[in-house]
Amino acid sequence: MKLETVIKLLDAKVLSKKDCLETEVFAACGSDLMSDVLAFVKDQALLLTGLVNSQVVRTAEMMDMKAIVFVRGKLPGDDILELADEAGIAILSTELPLYISCGKLYSEGLYN
Repeated sequence: MKLETVIKLLDAKVLSKKDCLETEVFAACGSDLMSDVLAFVKDQALLLTGLVNSQVVRTAEMMDMKAIVFVRGKLPGDDILELADEAGIAILSTELPLYISCGKLYSEGLYN
């Protein structure tokens, strides 16, 4: 699924890597526990989380993730956006809760 589709489904805002619309993700994971992300996620995935700190970006980078969606209207600070830019990871934000966001993506065929 292209990030352009993810953005439309979640009514998300692009906060970083605005040229990311054509990027494809092949799986998704919703978690606030980065240890679970490290244990269970496939590469080239999309991470959905309400946790806003630099560990989220570092975990996504280790797992070769293409994008992070912060849920519940959470907005990362400039330091997190800068770190994501350096890692080549797109950052999105949606007002939707984690459960609804994951459900919308799952119903369109994106899952882990």
